[in-house]
Parts: sequence; C-alpha cells; structure tokens
Amino acid sequence: MSTNESDTIAPEAPSLEAPAENLNRKQPFPQGFLDTISTGWADRPDQAPPARDQAPFAARRRDALSAAFPGARLVVPAGSYKQRSNDTDYPFRAHSAFAHLTGWASDAVPDSVLVFEPTGAEGHDATLYLRERADRTTPEFYADAAIGEFWIGPRPSLAGVASDLGVATAHLDAFEPREGDLVLDEHEELTRVVSELRLVKDEYEIAQMRLAVEVTARGFDDIVADLPRIIDTPRGERAVEGIFHHRARVEGNGEGYDTIAASGPHACYLHWTRNDGAVVPGDLILIDAGVEVDSLYTADITRTLPVSGTFTDVQRKVYETVREAADAAFAVAKPGVRFRAIHEAAMAVIARRTAEWGLLPVTADEALDADRGGQHRRYMVHGTSHHLGIDVHDCAQARREMYYDGILEPGMVFTIEPGLYFQIDDLTVPEEYRGIGVRIEDDVLVTADGVENLSAAIPRTADEIEAWIARLAS
Repeated sequence: MSTNESDTIAPEAPSLEAPAENLNRKQPFPQGFLDTISTGWADRPDQAPPARDQAPFAARRRDALSAAFPGARLVVPAGSYKQRSNDTDYPFRAHSAFAHLTGWASDAVPDSVLVFEPTGAEGHDATLYLRERADRTTPEFYADAAIGEFWIGPRPSLAGVASDLGVATAHLDAFEPREGDLVLDEHEELTRVVSELRLVKDEYEIAQMRLAVEVTARGFDDIVADLPRIIDTPRGERAVEGIFHHRARVEGNGEGYDTIAASGPHACYLHWTRNDGAVVPGDLILIDAGVEVDSLYTADITRTLPVSGTFTDVQRKVYETVREAADAAFAVAKPGVRFRAIHEAAMAVIARRTAEWGLLPVTADEALDADRGGQHRRYMVHGTSHHLGIDVHDCAQARREMYYDGILEPGMVFTIEPGLYFQIDDLTVPEEYRGIGVRIEDDVLVTADGVENLSAAIPRTADEIEAWIARLAS
C-alpha cells in the first residue's frame, strides 16, 4: 500500500486545501472507528529544546540579509513535496537558502515560510510560519496521508521550533502574501544576495564540511573493500552506488547528488548516473560521490580506480597527468588570487601534456589562446572548480564578478577537479587512449596563506591508489 494514500474516506474534508483525489478505490471509515479514534491517547509532552548549534550562525545570516534589503518584506519558502509518481513523492529537502537562514535542515517541514517583516527604515522581524501539528480530534490526524501524524509521524510544535531555532514562529494559516513581497526565486536580487551570502563559510559551516568529507571518505573505503563483489555483480556500477548509499544514509541524510559510478568507457561521460554497467578488471572506474550530512552540507569527491588494482602504463600516464593538473591548481590557490586562476593553472598542464602526446593540431601556447585556442578542451570540457557547501554547486546565482572573477578569501570552500576524457569513438587519439576517463576531485578550504585539502586523507596519487586497493580489497 502506498504510504501517501489512505484507503478510506474521511467524514469531512481535511483542513488543508488539497487537489481533488480519486475516491474510486476508497471506502468510508466505519462509525466505530470515528467514535474511538480521538480518544485513548497519552498526553504529548511539549518540552522546549535548547537552541541547536547552528541557531546563532543562522541569526547572523538573517541579520546580513536584513541589512541588504531595508524596508522590504522578504519571503523565503522552504518548498513543498515534489511528485515522483501518481500519489508518491520524492523525499523532501528544504530549499538551501531557507535551511541556511533558519538552521532547519534535514528535519525541516514542507511548506514552511520564513518572512522578514520590515520594522521601519532599517531592520526586520523574522517569523517562521509552519503548519502546527494537528489535534488528534481532527480528521487531518488520521485521514490525511500527506501531513497526518498517524501516517508520517509526529510533527514539531510552534513552540518547539521557536526554541530549537531561536526564531519567532506562527501558524502557516496566518501567513498572507502581499503585493510588493520580494520572494526567493521570483526576485532576482534576493536570489542573488542569498547565494552570495554563502561564498564565505562561517565556523559552523566549515565544521559541517569537514564532517561531510569524513563520512564520504568512509564511503569510498567501503567501495574499495567491496571491489571483489562489485566485479562479480552483473551491474557492478549499481553495486558501487548502493554501497555508497548505505554509508550516506547510515551516517548522513543521504547523497548530496546522484552518485556517478562510471566504469570503462562510461567514465568519459561527465554526468553518467545511469550506473548500469559492469565493472571489469583492466578498466578504470570513476566514482564521483558525496555524502550530505544532516545539516544538508555535502562533500563532492572523485577518485578513479584501476578495477584490477593496478594501472596499466597508459592509464597511469593519463592519471598522473590529471594529478599534475590538480597539483598546479592547488599551487596557485590562495587569498587574493582570482577564482578563475585555478582553472587556468590546471588547463595549462592539460594543454601542455596533450600537445606533447601529439593529440593537438596546434602548440600548447596556441591552444591556450583565449580567442583562437581551446583545442585541448575537447578532452576536458568542464571547469576545474566550483563552490561547495549546502549545495553541491553552491552560490550558483552569485554575480560573475563575485564567483568566476571573484577574489579568493579565507573561509571559501570549493572543489579542484581536473580530468581527461578520451571517448571510445574519438579518432583524434591513439586507440590505446580511447575509453579512458580520469578525474581527481578534492574539496578545499581557503586559509590565511593557501588552501587546506579537506579530502587529503583519501588516497590520490597512482601509487597510493594501488596500495589502497591492495590493503582493503584483498
């Protein structure tokens, strides 16, 4: 039976307005049920919890947003369930900006709304509107499969949320949209500002990024340790995905994005998430995966492994070239440097090496020409870095001058992820290169004098990778 649909008909419409539903297979509740369902329940304690760790950080973020929009009424919705099929929904995840500004993360309630009410020329009072839990005497409690506590479990109370998050709360029914509201994702400037607020991470966010990377590292260990079973599984890429999913759900909220488990020629498809191929000794497997912890902060790590445990000479040459490009990017990343310089450093290595191998119709210098070059980009079409945090591609609505052309500052967190991809049918490369795809991706934190590789504990050189497999997969 679907967990989103009752097989009986309530005696009256639930209090929440809902689209008309198909009643063809439903039967009415019998009178005995209606006479007894509201009685015989123990009292529910409503003790106010202490404010969670992120509450003071979220308050400071709200203050920063308030200062950017004096006199304006700001509306930041959490979002609603999204339909998966018929009457089943995808798991709910609050809008990243909503979670960032409230501190309410994996336990946030759908349809909640954070509202900034202007208090004058400057300043706002923030109120979080949410659906108060239903009294057990109402049909909503037992008949509404979408929000009824009989179906989905206890919902938080207004008082509990106010204490937990350190923000004023009110019933969702009391929220009234007004003409002139600045609504997130409907107002370009508001959407931009909340995105740019996340460019520099605070102390809490950095701690959560460290945690996400730590759990992700254990997920990669799980995959390496289970390589023999993965190889024996007809759709071994699915086995990789499932092994990582287990770690992500046991120690986190889930994955921060769909896992890429791309073996053999599939590694040349940048967003391969079908994950339905075999994992064959002799091939490489590219695994791009990140755990999203309960605070909704996610890691984003890629490692490329030789399935047999040992790189071939050609595979090693490609792999170590990608690592050389990554190391070049690491070398230039420091406060005061433009974000795009990271990509430029990595691409200089890619251009030089592919030219040396005879793959380019021009010299490396010609390939790097901003107007007439780019021939080497055939083998690495994506960028080298993106900001990372509560979204895997965090701060994506920030202005170009703040992002790609922005200046690195301590507290920024981003990826360094060069790659080389030689498609199986690419006639511009020798046959022994075709079907090889390599990416190495690490998550880094800008410090006062450089960057810290948050994922440094995960093996990354070719020798370290081989030793890792020998240690865990034997």
